[in-house]
Amino acid sequence: MMTPPTPSSLRDLLARERVEEEDAPPAPRRASRSPRRAASRSRSCRHASPPPPPLVRKKGEDAAAAEGGGGAVTAVVAVLAAYAGRFLKDAEFRSGLRDKCASCLAPASAAAAAEDTASGRAVLANLDLGIESIERLAADGAAPRDAKIRSLRNSIRLLSVVASLHSPRPGAAAGSRSSSTTCGVPNSHLAACAQLYLSVVYRMERNDRVAARHLLQVFADAPGLARRDLLPDLWDHVFLPHLLHLKVWFTKEVELVADWDADDRCRRMKSLQRLYNDHMDSGTAKFAMYYKEWLKSGADAPPVPSVPLPSMPGNIDACEKLSASVRRSSINRNLYNAVFGTTLELEDVKDAKLDDETELVLDVDVDVELNDNSVTWKPEKLVHSKMGLQEKHSRSRKEGAIPETAPTQRKSYSFRLFSCQGDISRNVINHPRTTKKEVVSVEKELDNDEVTMTLERAISVVSNSDNLRQCEDAVHEVARACSTLQGDPNLVNLLSCASFIQGLLEVTFTSKDNAVLESAILIMGKLVLGNEVIRQLVLNADPQLEVFLRLLRSNELFLKAAIVLYMMKPKAKQMLSLDWIPLVLHILECGDEVQSLSSVKCAPKIAAFYFLDQLLMGFDVDRNIENAKQMIALGGLDLLISRLEAGDARESRHCIALLTACIQADGSCRHYLADNLNKEPIVQLLVGNQKKASAAALNLLSELVCLNRTTKIVEFLKELKTSGCLNTMHILLVYLQQASLVQHPLAAVLLLQLDLLGDPLQYSLYREEAIDAMIAVLEHSSQSRKVQEQCARALLILAGRFSSSGEPIAEAWLLKRAGLDDSLSESFRRTEIFKDKSVRAEEEKVIEERLKKLALMLLNSGGKRFLMALSNCISDGIPSLSRSCLITITWMSSSLSPLRGCNDFQPLACSILAPKLLDSLSYDRVLEERVLASLSLLNVVRHPECMEKVFPLKKETIESLQDLAEVTWTAKELLFACCR
Repeated sequence: MMTPPTPSSLRDLLARERVEEEDAPPAPRRASRSPRRAASRSRSCRHASPPPPPLVRKKGEDAAAAEGGGGAVTAVVAVLAAYAGRFLKDAEFRSGLRDKCASCLAPASAAAAAEDTASGRAVLANLDLGIESIERLAADGAAPRDAKIRSLRNSIRLLSVVASLHSPRPGAAAGSRSSSTTCGVPNSHLAACAQLYLSVVYRMERNDRVAARHLLQVFADAPGLARRDLLPDLWDHVFLPHLLHLKVWFTKEVELVADWDADDRCRRMKSLQRLYNDHMDSGTAKFAMYYKEWLKSGADAPPVPSVPLPSMPGNIDACEKLSASVRRSSINRNLYNAVFGTTLELEDVKDAKLDDETELVLDVDVDVELNDNSVTWKPEKLVHSKMGLQEKHSRSRKEGAIPETAPTQRKSYSFRLFSCQGDISRNVINHPRTTKKEVVSVEKELDNDEVTMTLERAISVVSNSDNLRQCEDAVHEVARACSTLQGDPNLVNLLSCASFIQGLLEVTFTSKDNAVLESAILIMGKLVLGNEVIRQLVLNADPQLEVFLRLLRSNELFLKAAIVLYMMKPKAKQMLSLDWIPLVLHILECGDEVQSLSSVKCAPKIAAFYFLDQLLMGFDVDRNIENAKQMIALGGLDLLISRLEAGDARESRHCIALLTACIQADGSCRHYLADNLNKEPIVQLLVGNQKKASAAALNLLSELVCLNRTTKIVEFLKELKTSGCLNTMHILLVYLQQASLVQHPLAAVLLLQLDLLGDPLQYSLYREEAIDAMIAVLEHSSQSRKVQEQCARALLILAGRFSSSGEPIAEAWLLKRAGLDDSLSESFRRTEIFKDKSVRAEEEKVIEERLKKLALMLLNSGGKRFLMALSNCISDGIPSLSRSCLITITWMSSSLSPLRGCNDFQPLACSILAPKLLDSLSYDRVLEERVLASLSLLNVVRHPECMEKVFPLKKETIESLQDLAEVTWTAKELLFACCR
């Protein structure tokens, strides 16, 4: 039996997105359905073949994909390498991955674990050491380059030894492997974990192609482990589209045995589960090697592997098959139809027409109160299928059966075929004791039955016909029936057949008639409204939303199409095309007017906001950034700014979240936003009890204040302070008192910077509240990791030095001042270069004065409590927060140095901070922290009172300073002061 190849959706999709398609006309769409339906009719059992290829294919598509193999390879590498890259950016992801590996590497049994050997223990030790080394490097991004390279090479060596456990032995037969377990752990599991971390190593080295190959090898070594436990989300994204036919087969088989006896069902389920898992694992491994070979060969894609459906063991006799058929008939028909389509497999019955001379004679005994009349009905056209004309509820019954043969003259006992066109004036139908109200009710019921019959014929045409014109007419009929049968509970059941949904989407993709497309949109809106099962059916039938992309390109129908798609709530993984951003921006620009669709009224701009949220925040970090930059390039910032100013609170919340995503993707756009954005709508969101909206507004303001010129920061703060008729400082104070602890650091810093615009010598309630809140949150920072991150960010904002992209560079500036030029960050090297040296000097003078005022405010209002809070955070050793506290102490000590005429800071800081600064000079601290501590300590000991308290230094401290003196002058000065 020939098995059609499984869909290669990822390959085709990546090829389509990265390579420009040939200017070839699309192939006739409907003709492609005949072989598929013919194949489905000829199959001898339900296990025969996988499902059809993806819904939408174009002529020349495979050729274009082949010609664009290079671009597609790059895209495959990008998808896999981006997943490995999450390890470097997300600490929770690292921890979760470590836990998964630990659970996967547990021995199968205590006895197996006891059979360990010295070599086995060495293998496990190698794996642990390699993993720990990689995690340390990922967590400590500031490690020296040479040490990082040595550690990476050592990790590669350790992990390669473990990965080789599952490689074929030299000279062994193909497919054979080395010993199956090590210390009770399957070698395939050990190799898979090693390959996973090898992919991370090569991602650190920016060798994305090798990283992708190692990640694919995880699925080749242990496909079951990888897809179920280790990397299920990546498997869903890369491999599941190729293996959906197995999932559909398994679901159908489970449904068939649902009503069996418990023992029989249990036995059959075990067999089904085993077959399903074996084929899923085999298919995963095949496609992993397929992609890996493709990466090797470059543009020449290898043949797509075939993954056939399982064949059930042939131990089911005829009686059991018949029993299964009977059981299947007892399943809830409506639910089964909604998920799988028609419950019974149809015979090969072609669409047919009755000749004009054919008459369908119905002898209907209407009612005991009516005269017996034989009514003759002559339909002009009638499409038949094997299902025939189903019997509905009616008042008449006649014994007999509906023949299931080819279309011939036959009788129907369905009351819905009655034409109801008797001439009352001629008394053809008499109803002397029937009231007018009853007549209207009967006529309405008869009309509805006739509409239902027409609807069923139209559904059959859309589901089975290959004639596009017939299908277009049938779509119109279905749309009219939907309007006529509005509110009929059976309507959705009739339309929920999977074959009809597939056919409807194909007609929508192929037809060029806008009227047909509009009818299709109305039908889909009716289908997905409040029906989760059908919504999922439509999304599965069009997995990459190519049908809806075509509708969104229509100038007349894109707004209604957007609403229908919004009702289905697609996820980001289905929105991979590069066309989404421009299309969604067009919807946002034109989507003010409310559109009516079925019983739903919605403004398309709401749909646009949902789509943008998925596109900018629903992918991995790299793809989110790519989409945000595309939106910025297409003028999306101006569009969001106008929506923010003109929209309501809900629109403003969406706009703020999207603008923040744009800033995080391209930090340079914050300057444009700071100059052009109306601050009043943002401040308004801080008022009220909408916690998420308020937090988003505060986050955006904290991003906008990170400008690379102090004069620009002051200008922005002045505009924010006087935004409209609002008292921004009072609003921030109220928000600070009501918000959760995690919001306190940013709110306090913004309030403090606004207060800095005034006179620092005058008493200010806002200042006191802001500093008290900052001290309190520092004292409680150990309670929450999120609070620690927000505190660290707030302290860096206070330092007031940023690159053109908004990155904090206060540390790099202080290190440069201490003479450590080699460690300057790239962002610091790229900071704005002033052509006029006098402008640069003026800018430096402004920031120094501002920092001095700020340091005095912190010292006078916070005093000992503030310095103690900073000291305790350094002692706690929380990496990001302790570093930010050390930076804060360094710039405060520099701004309040005795060289600048300030003598109040040093005596207070000496007793509180000096012990912590001396500890930070030790060898186990990173170089940058040691330099910052030496600069701070030097600023403190310049005061005569402090010198006596700090000196003499311990021997270990002197040795550390001697080592540090090779890279910074601050250590030399401290040694000189110690010797005096």
